[in-house]
Amino acid sequence: MTQAFEKIQMQIMWNRLISVVEEQAQTLLRTAFSPIVRECGDLSAGVFDLQGRMIAQAVTGTPGHVNSMAEAVKHFIRHFPLETMNEGDIYITNDPWLGTGHLNDFVLTTPCFKDGRLVALFSCTSHITDIGGLGTGTDGTDVHMEGIYIPMLKLADRGQMNETLLAMVRQNTRQPVETEGDVYSLAACNDIGCCRLVEMMDEFGLEGLDALADYVCQNSYDAVMAEVAKLPKGTFRSSMTIDGYDKPLQLVAEVTISDDGISVDYDGTSPQSRYGVNVPHAYTIAYTCFGLSCIVSPDVPNNAGSLAPFTVRAPEGSILNAPYPAAVCSRHVIGQMLPDTVFGCLAQAVPERIPAEGAGCLWNLTFRGETDRGSNDASIFCITAVTNGGTGARPSKDGLSATAYPSGVRGTPVEINESVAPIVVWRKEYRTDSGGAGAQRGGLGQVIEVGSAIDADLELLAAFDRIDYPPRGRDGGLNGDAGSLRLASGAQLRGKGTQHVAGGERLVIHTPGGAGHGDPHARAQDLVSSDLRNGLISAEGAAREYGYTAAKAD
Repeated sequence: MTQAFEKIQMQIMWNRLISVVEEQAQTLLRTAFSPIVRECGDLSAGVFDLQGRMIAQAVTGTPGHVNSMAEAVKHFIRHFPLETMNEGDIYITNDPWLGTGHLNDFVLTTPCFKDGRLVALFSCTSHITDIGGLGTGTDGTDVHMEGIYIPMLKLADRGQMNETLLAMVRQNTRQPVETEGDVYSLAACNDIGCCRLVEMMDEFGLEGLDALADYVCQNSYDAVMAEVAKLPKGTFRSSMTIDGYDKPLQLVAEVTISDDGISVDYDGTSPQSRYGVNVPHAYTIAYTCFGLSCIVSPDVPNNAGSLAPFTVRAPEGSILNAPYPAAVCSRHVIGQMLPDTVFGCLAQAVPERIPAEGAGCLWNLTFRGETDRGSNDASIFCITAVTNGGTGARPSKDGLSATAYPSGVRGTPVEINESVAPIVVWRKEYRTDSGGAGAQRGGLGQVIEVGSAIDADLELLAAFDRIDYPPRGRDGGLNGDAGSLRLASGAQLRGKGTQHVAGGERLVIHTPGGAGHGDPHARAQDLVSSDLRNGLISAEGAAREYGYTAAKAD
């Protein structure tokens, strides 16, 4: 076999491996009980070699789940050495410091055997809507207030499910059926991945994955390092102020680009909070590396090799490296701001690649309340409706409206929200003028109006940011509009913390708009006219920000 043919075959097998893990993820989507997973894609799936290296991840999934799952598998191997693994074993944890950053994400890892030999590990993650405790919010002051805490345990032993563990899970959630269903969904996800991998290995005559894993990791590493070599070398520093819980927080980053790769140091970032917005270091690594990849090597598949050139440090005790037992339930509020923080540094090195700031963190609407006070089986419902703001404008394109970046999680359809919980979404529309003006306009946020369908009280578990400190424009572009939260009767609500929405009242949410890029007066008049015609900007906004008049357009 010639060297050229070997490379072609390796590339074919690499592509096939990506299709294997994508089917793994699609199985999770199709079988998940929680709408945030099956409708929005809040998950991860991937295959690992016996060294614990992630060699392929599904395109479907979020960076926070994927890149922190990559760390979790190494922890599983340390807890359960390879020689102790058997066919039919499944391992589980939701440890925030060993898994994906908070208790609501369950991580499962399954050893995959071929002809009685261990050949790979499959891992997956999904968000569980309710795992007891205070709920998915920011109010906890330590991790034990935030729900059931599962250490690294066997979920299944040689094919036999751990019924004791499942009973404990059911007893510690307000949604026992859905939560147990999601656990089985995760297990099925890994099973199908293993089945497809064994089929692939049989087809290509593989007895192991070592050679393929080495090829994937080395080529990915080389590809990223080739891109790093093109960048200006040096150290670049930037900072960002965000709302925080009870006081503003500073995110400070220092990016060093060298011949050895790219390092990011968050020294100077605010210390950890008393409340549940802290970020475990694995989650900080996950979103930092994703931000770097988007700018440096967007075309290189994500795996252990492509991540190797990046190193991330955050001082222990800072809000980006909060140790046990810090409250971490809403770690995404801070963690999803990190790509924009890093972009502030990279804008000094490669300004032509860097977008303006966007909404950053998700604006998820998490409600809890009664299902039906008049029914005999009245119970508590919990729902997390994924809601997004706008992304920042890019150097050559407008930002995306109502689109999650960096999480990539899709918004939950209104029909799904109303079918699984007694709520009514009265209004859901683009928020006119919310995108920052610029040569390239920022993406728009949304206006959402929601209330109880049965006039019962609702609890809102708020975890929002960009209310006091909106996304900042770049290169002369204007800031995006800040978000806001109020009752239809006029009362302003806090951006974080559990709050009461009385029966018959409506909640009005304005999600943030993305910031603009470049001088607004440099924007093509036909684009301004189109935005005006489509209701994305108002006539007043067109005149004020762009100097647009109908006469000028003619």
